[in-house]
Amino acid sequence: MSYADELFINMCNDIIENGTSTEGEKVRPKWPDGQSAYTIKKFGVVNRYDLSNEFPAITLRRTAIKSAFDEVLWIWQKKSNNIHDLSSHIWDEWADENGSIGKAYGYQMGVKHKYKEGMMDQVDRVLFDLKNNPFSRRIMTNIYVHQDLSEMALYPCAYSMTFNVEQKKGHDKLTLNAILNQRSQDILAANNWNVCQYALLLMAFAQVSDMEAGELVHVIADAHIYDRHIPIVKELIKRETYPAPKVRLNPEIKNFYDFTMNDVIVEDYKHGEQIKNIPIAI
Repeated sequence: MSYADELFINMCNDIIENGTSTEGEKVRPKWPDGQSAYTIKKFGVVNRYDLSNEFPAITLRRTAIKSAFDEVLWIWQKKSNNIHDLSSHIWDEWADENGSIGKAYGYQMGVKHKYKEGMMDQVDRVLFDLKNNPFSRRIMTNIYVHQDLSEMALYPCAYSMTFNVEQKKGHDKLTLNAILNQRSQDILAANNWNVCQYALLLMAFAQVSDMEAGELVHVIADAHIYDRHIPIVKELIKRETYPAPKVRLNPEIKNFYDFTMNDVIVEDYKHGEQIKNIPIAI
């Protein structure tokens, strides 16, 4: 069993057994048939993953690790808000006729801001500080921009990353850690996808900054399982598990903007059967 499996199983059991229901309350999401999509949820779930021990992919079912990296590069590297720049189709439901999701995600990452060192967007600011001021306590991003919410197809779910560098005893290189803040998460559809995404982002930033990847701390304000997902989750967490896969990045890449999804190397990933046609509430 991978550590991510153990954590995922315990989290799902806790939500199902101890969570609170939104059934009968006013909720925004709807199922494709128009019915309200209710959830059972837990507030303030905090999960920690030490990337120096193992990559945090579950083995209960397959997480598409390369595609997860492709989406995070779409946001953080391409700084795009257009689905035509993305290999997968996970954003198709929210795109307009031109493929745009509005002023969301990658759009916000591409907006330049004035700093004393000059004009930079949020990604370049993080990369600059990791190189020039690694012990700063101000290395962070935030894409939940209130003035632009009305022009976003979907309010950002994973909206903030805070990076923190430490010098561990006995280590020659610095260690890069990060906190991912998420206002809301569909546990079945998105939990391990987001965890793998931001683990890879942390690994990429560490590599191009000549650091070691440390801890990813995932903070979820509203961790929920949709009513129609509960039977699927109950079956999933009873499955056989396997050791975590070995995941690394192409060590030749020294510039963040040179990474592609094909620079993710996945080895020994044994996993359970994929779950197809998960109903998604919109």
